[in-house]
Amino acid sequence: MTERPSKHWRRGVAEEARKLAAGTITVEDAFMAALYPVSLLDATDEALDAFESALGTLRRPSDNEVFAAVQRVVLDLNAINDQHDGAGYETGEREELCQYIDQALSDRGIDVPALTARCGLGRYEITDKWRDW
Repeated sequence: MTERPSKHWRRGVAEEARKLAAGTITVEDAFMAALYPVSLLDATDEALDAFESALGTLRRPSDNEVFAAVQRVVLDLNAINDQHDGAGYETGEREELCQYIDQALSDRGIDVPALTARCGLGRYEITDKWRDW
Protein backbone atom coordinates (compact mmCIF):
# COMPACT_ATOMS: atom_id res chain seq x y z
CA MET A 1 0.00 0.00 0.00
CA THR A 2 1.08 3.53 -0.65
CA GLU A 3 2.81 5.41 2.14
CA ARG A 4 0.56 7.43 4.38
CA PRO A 5 1.10 11.18 4.54
CA SER A 6 1.17 10.90 8.33
CA LYS A 7 4.25 8.69 8.12
CA HIS A 8 6.02 11.40 6.14
CA TRP A 9 4.87 14.02 8.65
CA ARG A 10 6.13 11.93 11.58
CA ARG A 11 9.55 11.64 9.94
CA GLY A 12 9.67 15.42 9.59
CA VAL A 13 8.83 15.93 13.26
CA ALA A 14 11.48 13.39 14.30
CA GLU A 15 14.12 14.95 12.03
CA GLU A 16 13.40 18.38 13.42
CA ALA A 17 13.67 17.05 16.98
CA ARG A 18 17.06 15.54 16.13
CA LYS A 19 18.23 18.87 14.74
CA LEU A 20 17.02 20.70 17.84
CA ALA A 21 18.81 18.21 20.08
CA ALA A 22 22.00 18.57 18.04
CA GLY A 23 21.75 22.33 18.12
CA THR A 24 21.72 22.67 14.34
CA ILE A 25 18.45 24.61 14.44
CA THR A 26 16.97 26.89 17.07
CA VAL A 27 13.63 26.64 18.79
CA GLU A 28 12.56 29.72 16.82
CA ASP A 29 13.24 27.83 13.58
CA ALA A 30 11.33 24.72 14.65
CA PHE A 31 7.74 24.39 13.47
CA MET A 32 7.06 20.72 12.67
CA ALA A 33 5.83 19.67 16.13
CA ALA A 34 3.37 22.58 16.15
CA LEU A 35 2.25 21.87 12.59
CA TYR A 36 1.86 18.13 13.25
CA PRO A 37 0.86 17.60 16.89
CA VAL A 38 0.69 14.01 18.11
CA SER A 39 -3.09 14.30 18.42
CA LEU A 40 -3.36 15.13 14.69
CA LEU A 41 -0.98 12.37 13.65
CA ASP A 42 -2.62 9.71 15.81
CA ALA A 43 -6.15 10.65 14.76
CA THR A 44 -5.14 10.74 11.10
CA ASP A 45 -3.61 7.28 11.40
CA GLU A 46 -6.78 5.97 13.04
CA ALA A 47 -8.88 7.35 10.16
CA LEU A 48 -6.53 5.87 7.56
CA ASP A 49 -6.47 2.53 9.43
CA ALA A 50 -10.26 2.40 9.17
CA PHE A 51 -10.13 3.35 5.48
CA GLU A 52 -7.56 0.67 4.68
CA SER A 53 -9.58 -1.87 6.63
CA ALA A 54 -12.74 -0.94 4.74
CA LEU A 55 -10.92 -1.27 1.43
CA GLY A 56 -9.57 -4.65 2.52
CA THR A 57 -13.08 -6.02 2.93
CA LEU A 58 -14.22 -5.01 -0.56
CA ARG A 59 -14.33 -7.79 -3.13
CA ARG A 60 -15.34 -6.65 -6.61
CA PRO A 61 -16.86 -3.51 -5.08
CA SER A 62 -19.66 -1.52 -6.59
CA ASP A 63 -19.15 2.17 -7.21
CA ASN A 64 -21.41 2.86 -4.23
CA GLU A 65 -19.24 0.72 -1.94
CA VAL A 66 -16.09 2.53 -3.02
CA PHE A 67 -17.69 5.94 -2.58
CA ALA A 68 -18.99 4.90 0.85
CA ALA A 69 -15.41 4.10 1.94
CA VAL A 70 -14.16 7.41 0.53
CA GLN A 71 -17.00 9.31 2.18
CA ARG A 72 -16.27 7.72 5.57
CA VAL A 73 -12.56 8.59 5.53
CA VAL A 74 -13.24 12.13 4.31
CA LEU A 75 -15.84 12.70 7.05
CA ASP A 76 -13.40 11.30 9.61
CA LEU A 77 -10.68 13.64 8.35
CA ASN A 78 -13.16 16.55 8.44
CA ALA A 79 -13.79 15.83 12.12
CA ILE A 80 -10.06 15.64 12.84
CA ASN A 81 -9.48 18.93 11.07
CA ASP A 82 -12.31 20.51 13.09
CA GLN A 83 -10.76 19.19 16.32
CA HIS A 84 -7.63 21.10 15.35
CA ASP A 85 -9.45 24.40 14.86
CA GLY A 86 -9.81 23.92 11.11
CA ALA A 87 -6.05 24.11 10.67
CA GLY A 88 -5.05 20.45 10.89
CA TYR A 89 -4.66 20.08 7.17
CA GLU A 90 -3.25 22.95 5.16
CA THR A 91 -2.91 23.00 1.36
CA GLY A 92 0.04 20.61 1.19
CA GLU A 93 -1.52 18.16 3.61
CA ARG A 94 -4.84 18.25 1.74
CA GLU A 95 -3.08 17.39 -1.50
CA GLU A 96 -1.15 14.57 0.17
CA LEU A 97 -4.30 13.11 1.71
CA CYS A 98 -6.23 13.25 -1.57
CA GLN A 99 -3.33 11.65 -3.41
CA TYR A 100 -3.14 8.95 -0.73
CA ILE A 101 -6.86 8.16 -1.06
CA ASP A 102 -6.54 7.95 -4.85
CA GLN A 103 -3.45 5.74 -4.65
CA ALA A 104 -4.93 3.50 -1.94
CA LEU A 105 -7.93 2.86 -4.20
CA SER A 106 -5.64 2.18 -7.17
CA ASP A 107 -3.53 -0.19 -5.05
CA ARG A 108 -6.72 -2.20 -4.41
CA GLY A 109 -7.31 -2.53 -8.15
CA ILE A 110 -9.94 0.18 -8.42
CA ASP A 111 -9.77 2.09 -11.69
CA VAL A 112 -10.19 5.57 -10.24
CA PRO A 113 -10.42 7.43 -13.58
CA ALA A 114 -13.13 5.03 -14.78
CA LEU A 115 -14.97 5.20 -11.45
CA THR A 116 -15.05 8.97 -11.39
CA ALA A 117 -15.93 9.21 -15.09
CA ARG A 118 -18.94 6.94 -14.52
CA CYS A 119 -20.10 9.39 -11.88
CA GLY A 120 -19.47 12.52 -13.96
CA LEU A 121 -16.46 13.56 -11.91
CA GLY A 122 -12.86 14.36 -12.73
CA ARG A 123 -10.34 11.96 -11.23
CA TYR A 124 -9.25 14.40 -8.57
CA GLU A 125 -12.79 15.29 -7.50
CA ILE A 126 -13.44 12.00 -5.69
CA THR A 127 -13.35 13.61 -2.22
CA ASP A 128 -14.90 16.97 -3.09
CA LYS A 129 -18.52 16.17 -2.23
CA TRP A 130 -17.70 15.66 1.46
CA ARG A 131 -14.37 17.40 2.03
CA ASP A 132 -14.24 20.47 4.27
CA TRP A 133 -10.47 20.54 4.77
